[in-house]
Amino acid sequence: MSGMRYTEEFKREAVAQVTDRGHSVKSVADRLGVCTKSIYDWVKRYGRQEPER
Repeated sequence: MSGMRYTEEFKREAVAQVTDRGHSVKSVADRLGVCTKSIYDWVKRYGRQEPER
């Protein structure tokens, strides 16, 4: 596999589709043409961050 690189904006938009709009990871991955593991990784990295106390 070639290790396709995606922009941070692309990743954040994919995360928003899952976290803010309620789409399933599978549907977003299929629609964007990426694997579900990538979406899960991006959600972990770019998902809603709790402010530090």
